[in-house]
Amino acid sequence: MDVNQDKSNDHSEQVASKVTNDKLSILVVSGLSGSGKTSVLNILEDLGYYSIDNLPLSLLVSATYKLVNESGIRRIALGVDIRTPRADLSNFIETYEALKAMYGANAVKVVYVTAQESALVARFSATRRVHPLMSQDVNSDHAKHVAFNLPAAIKKEIQLLEPVASHADISIDTSHLNIHQLKDRLREYIGVDNQIVVNLLSFGFKYGSPIDADFVFDVRILPNPHWNPELRTSTGLDAEVAAFFADCPEVAEMTNDVDKFLTRWLPEFLHNNRHTVTVAIGCTGGKHRSVFITDNLQRRLAKAMPQGIKVLAKHREKTRW
Repeated sequence: MDVNQDKSNDHSEQVASKVTNDKLSILVVSGLSGSGKTSVLNILEDLGYYSIDNLPLSLLVSATYKLVNESGIRRIALGVDIRTPRADLSNFIETYEALKAMYGANAVKVVYVTAQESALVARFSATRRVHPLMSQDVNSDHAKHVAFNLPAAIKKEIQLLEPVASHADISIDTSHLNIHQLKDRLREYIGVDNQIVVNLLSFGFKYGSPIDADFVFDVRILPNPHWNPELRTSTGLDAEVAAFFADCPEVAEMTNDVDKFLTRWLPEFLHNNRHTVTVAIGCTGGKHRSVFITDNLQRRLAKAMPQGIKVLAKHREKTRW
C-alpha cells in the first residue's frame, strides 16, 4: 500500500488537471454475497462504466491509475467483495483514502449492496449456490450443510465487510427490488440518465429479414426506381431517386405514418430498461425505397426524440450496391 500511496502523491496534480476537463466517476462496488452486487456491476456496464469484478483491494489503486491515466477511461466500476484476501479488507480505509487523494472525494464513491437475511437465504436456496465463506467446508451432505450454516456465514460476512459498509456513499437494499427497479435506483443515485440507441436499418427482403429487429416495416408496396433504367444504379441516398419519389405521394404518406408511430412510441423505451431498439425497413433489394425512407426518418427522429435517445441510420445491403 505504501507504493500505491507514493504513486498517489506523485501524480495527484496530473490527475486533477485531467479530471477538470472530463468528469471522472470511480465507483467501488461491494456488498453481501447474494445481494445483487454482480447485477449492479452489469447495470453500470450498460450505463457506460468499465466494470471489473472481484479485484483484490491491494490492486485497486494501481489498476485505477492504469485505467484512468494510461487508458483514458472516465467511468470505472470496481467490484470488491468477501472473496478478496482478508488482509485486503482490513486495509480498505487506507485504499479508499488513497483513491480520494488521487482523484478527489467527488470522483470516488462507494456503492454498498445489501439485503435482509431472509432474502439472502431464499436466494441461496433458489440458486443452490454455496456462500463464499462456506465453500471450504462443502461435503457430500451439501444441502443440509448449507441450510445449517448459511445464516452464520451471512453474519460473519457482515462483520468482515463492515469497513466497506461504514464508508458507503450509496447503500442499496435489494430485498424487494427487481432488476428494473435496481437499475432505476442506480441511475438516480449516480445521476446517469438512461441512454437508448435507435438503429434504423434498411434491408432487402431478398437477402433475408433481420432476426434482431424490434419493428419491421415492409415498403415493397411503394413504386420501385429499379424499373427505371436511369435510376437502377443509383441508391436511395441520391438526389435523382429523391426526385423520383417526390412525384409519388404514397412515399411521403408512408414515411409520415411510420414517423408518427415511432415518434409516439420510441420515447416509451426510456422507461423500459432498454439500451438498443432496432427498426428495420425493408424493400426488395435494400437499395432504393428502404434506404430513402430510412435516411429521411433518421433526420426527422434525430430532431424529435427526447434527450437520451440517439438515432442512427444503417444500410445492411450497402456492400451490394
